[in-house]
Amino acid sequence: MQKTLAWMAALSAVGAASAAQKQQPHVILIMTDQHRFDYLGTVDTTVVTPHLDALAADGVRFANGYTSAPSSTPARAGLLTGQSPWHHGLIGYNNFIAPEYPNQLPQLMTDAGYYSYGIGKMHWHPQRSLRGFAATELDESGRVEDTGFVSDYRQWFASVAPGLNPDSSHIGWNDHASGTYPLADTLHPTWWTGERAVRLIENYDPMQPLFLKVSFARPHSPYDPPKRLLDLYADKTLPAPVTGDWDSTYSTRYTHDPLRNPAAAYGDFGAEYAQQARRHYAANVTFIDEQIGRIVAALRERGMYDNALILFVSDHGDMLGDHHHWRKTYAYEGSAHVPFIVRYPSSMKAKVKRGSTRDELVEIRDILPTFLDAAGTQIPDGVDGTSILTLLKNPKKAGWRTQLDLEHTGSYGGSGWVALTDGRYKYIWFYGNGEEQLFDLADDPYETCDLHTAAEQEERLAAFRKSMAEHLAERGERWVSSGGKLLINKNVPVKTPNFPNGEGK
Repeated sequence: MQKTLAWMAALSAVGAASAAQKQQPHVILIMTDQHRFDYLGTVDTTVVTPHLDALAADGVRFANGYTSAPSSTPARAGLLTGQSPWHHGLIGYNNFIAPEYPNQLPQLMTDAGYYSYGIGKMHWHPQRSLRGFAATELDESGRVEDTGFVSDYRQWFASVAPGLNPDSSHIGWNDHASGTYPLADTLHPTWWTGERAVRLIENYDPMQPLFLKVSFARPHSPYDPPKRLLDLYADKTLPAPVTGDWDSTYSTRYTHDPLRNPAAAYGDFGAEYAQQARRHYAANVTFIDEQIGRIVAALRERGMYDNALILFVSDHGDMLGDHHHWRKTYAYEGSAHVPFIVRYPSSMKAKVKRGSTRDELVEIRDILPTFLDAAGTQIPDGVDGTSILTLLKNPKKAGWRTQLDLEHTGSYGGSGWVALTDGRYKYIWFYGNGEEQLFDLADDPYETCDLHTAAEQEERLAAFRKSMAEHLAERGERWVSSGGKLLINKNVPVKTPNFPNGEGK
């Protein structure tokens, strides 16, 4: 009798575990590259993104979504590890993310019972590293960092368009020049990325939970959308680049002729040049939006959408000429502020209603703990992020952060910086030269007026300096004096002492 009861108990436990496994939602991460926060239809109706708008209407859009290290590899290290820049060890752009970290998102999801699959741009090294994915299909924007590497997109292109050039736009990977894609839409890497995701979903057995990462290489330059999508913007005027009371010296940092330096990080190249760049960039966003619509439709057709957690984010933004700055790596909103949408599963009990816009500070480091929370598995020690699901389920009890750190080492000839924001104000400390900036993001969302010398801001500035000293204290006396003074710090390496294998020490 006791053996029978024990057997029945064991069988019940297996059944319960099986039921729990079935309840795990599918987890779909959709990423763009260099996509700034305000190029969404829900923020600016000039931008055509009906599918992302629909996703936001069926989920929650976070108006204060950030990337703490606004360039590709450090941002993606934060996604991979759930850690802050200092803790994952990359505080600036490096040619590759570390060989391996102790905790990596794809492996953790696989360990939690998921079939983990990656499509598009990973920007890892070695480039064929799986990091826990069952497989990846790569589009690395033409980057070849391993001997003999050819991306899956380029191998596919060679088979379906023999003799044609996948770089037929003839625009560099970091240029802000613009032009339309001269080949068929269905040869563009944006279409290929969406197509591969749709095919994976169509062939997937939804009985096992799926973790799918779909990472588009656009709207990052080349700004090369199909002409039919650029035509949507022919009669539209996108917001012009903003300028302020502090940025005039950047207008003449480089030649005024962008043809002589099409990848210039700074410069005023004229209103029409900026407008054309912005139209092409927006059309790239619209092309991605079309693919997201196809992916969502495939999830619905496969019966997977209702039980899916879908998170949309970008690794960083694009200044697009704001303050005469181009590209990324800056503390400013165009660079560090990114779109951030979370669509939670239909079965999840949430107090935050669908279609809401929230003001809490969320960041890329929050994605790993959010996904592990959805999977019902333990979040490892050392993770700096917090599950956004706790916020959605009960925002009053979430105890959410009231301040967020951002940083990047010097690049494009500028000083390295660390910034703090509480969602209303942003304080920037340029540790390479000792300069400071303070902006009121509520009254001045595009940072046109630097307040750090304003008499009425002295108390706030002192409070931010104190918070910054506390934030930097763990880095030692090179950063903060024993009396709590912020120190000028030149030649800071890209890798911190926390970089794996001790490479940053």
